[in-house]
Amino acid sequence: MKDVSIMLKPASSACNMRCKYCFYHDVASERDIASFGAMSEDVACAVIDSAFELADGGSVYFAFQGGEPLLRGKDFFRFFFDRVNNGKGKSAVSLSMQTNGTLIDEEWARLFKQNGVLVGLSLDGDRNDNSFRMYADFSPAFNDIMRAAELLEGAGVDFNILSVVTGRLADNIERVYAFFKKCGFKFLQFIPCLRPFAGAEGELYMTQAQYARFLITLFNLYVKDFMRGEYVSIRRFDNWVRLYLGERCEECGVGGFCSHQFVVEGNGNVYPCDFYCLDDLLLGNITQASFSEMARSKKAEDFIRSSLVMPQKCRTCPYFFLCRGGGCKRARSYDYCAAYRAFFSACLPLFALFKTPKA
Repeated sequence: MKDVSIMLKPASSACNMRCKYCFYHDVASERDIASFGAMSEDVACAVIDSAFELADGGSVYFAFQGGEPLLRGKDFFRFFFDRVNNGKGKSAVSLSMQTNGTLIDEEWARLFKQNGVLVGLSLDGDRNDNSFRMYADFSPAFNDIMRAAELLEGAGVDFNILSVVTGRLADNIERVYAFFKKCGFKFLQFIPCLRPFAGAEGELYMTQAQYARFLITLFNLYVKDFMRGEYVSIRRFDNWVRLYLGERCEECGVGGFCSHQFVVEGNGNVYPCDFYCLDDLLLGNITQASFSEMARSKKAEDFIRSSLVMPQKCRTCPYFFLCRGGGCKRARSYDYCAAYRAFFSACLPLFALFKTPKA
């Protein structure tokens, strides 16, 4: 019995938006085939059956991402959810969907609610802060995303907000956080904007100083709200607090090493990580090999083993027990060491405030 995490790309890299910083557009452009098209029901069945076989009664986590996964349509997801419910046996199942929200209507919201889908809604702040997120014709998507949030809330769907931290957002985090609180959003994720493989500079990408200020400012807001009983979940901070308290983190990458997170593209191709859906890291195709077989492959083992290699400066750092070398393997290619050191130096004493008082 084991827990199994599967990420699916039911619409491959296809998307109805053209966000300036989209990391998966960059990843897909590095492959010989950028988009593998829509996932078939046969591929979906192979994914589901192999996942439950590997779990052997353990928990299974199905996460949908893209591109924009909702482009695959409601019928596909109805089929997928029914297949999962009929085949899960003793396994506990969690379903999540990361979406730009622009296609969500009342029917989508009902479908999510009926199947207990946790929705991640991509939004970087108010109308001005969200301007890097646009449609293919460069028109703004802000109003449609906010309408999606209203529909999800109205249907009682659990959802969180995912924001990409650009240099501009980092400089305005007080305003962004205040906007999210005003909207009643209580579950937030902030992920640093990743430079493309070819490298780039500009206002999309943070300097060390910007990232340090962002982390320190936001953590102080997080602590302040926690102390006055107005807690807002910020996923990265929640996980650092868990590590500080000696608990397990739940966010991929925060632990400082990779684990098996199978990512299934539209045609059934399987990769070891969302950030590394590249030709040279193809583990196989789910219609030809099981997740169990792929997990035992040399390529999968080498990928995980490579994440364990840690610079000596990290191993001797007083903040390693929380930072874990910057966390995610891909994130380590951007040296934010000075930013993390500044953050932990300034904020580590505040972590003690999250200890539960003894009776």
